[in-house]
Amino acid sequence: MRGNALLEVFRRLHQRYGSQGWWPAESRFEVIVGAILTQGVSWANVERALENLKQAGVFSLQGLRECPHEQLASLLRPCLYYNVKTRKLKAFAEHLHRRYADNLETFLSQEPSALRSELLAIYGIGEETADDILLYAAGQPFFVIDAYTRRILKRLGLAPSQDGYQAYQQLFHQGLPRDAGMFNEYHALLDRHAKESCHRRPLCLSCCLLDLCPTGRGNGLGNEPEER
Repeated sequence: MRGNALLEVFRRLHQRYGSQGWWPAESRFEVIVGAILTQGVSWANVERALENLKQAGVFSLQGLRECPHEQLASLLRPCLYYNVKTRKLKAFAEHLHRRYADNLETFLSQEPSALRSELLAIYGIGEETADDILLYAAGQPFFVIDAYTRRILKRLGLAPSQDGYQAYQQLFHQGLPRDAGMFNEYHALLDRHAKESCHRRPLCLSCCLLDLCPTGRGNGLGNEPEER
């Protein structure tokens, strides 16, 4: 039944918002850099940092490696934690140089589970970032779990009994066809819905999922307390 519910949620979100056209990047390399930089910050800030890198002529694996830490951190200043993110980008660039002679295509074309394990072994890449890269850069069917997805599933009563990343991901992997295109669209739609309607204090009256949502029906149509 959970799979049917997930499909119905997808159908309604797509009907409401249409195709989202994610990821907003011009290349697979830009997807990866963006996935690392977007941790804890809006995409608008990431776009400013990406433009800084391009304008400075360091928007490449070699450029990221060779750019001095202080200069690169300054270019990433629009993003929060820019010193940490500088180390993360340099770690990724070093890994690609050491293991793949900067051949991004070879890196991304390996067996998906092996690629995921390798990504997680690189400094600063956690499960959400790894799955962003797998889905949006490598085109592999790994559902990305973020705070918006957790919020919506909890309110819909579809959250797993355990709260870990893999438990949430398995809901989608087991309940839906393993299709990268669908996972891409679904994740983007959940993020859009969280920004449009399912806020921290939800706008339940305008929600296309209201009749499916026990939280919306039971909390006075949007009077849920602020999340802490």
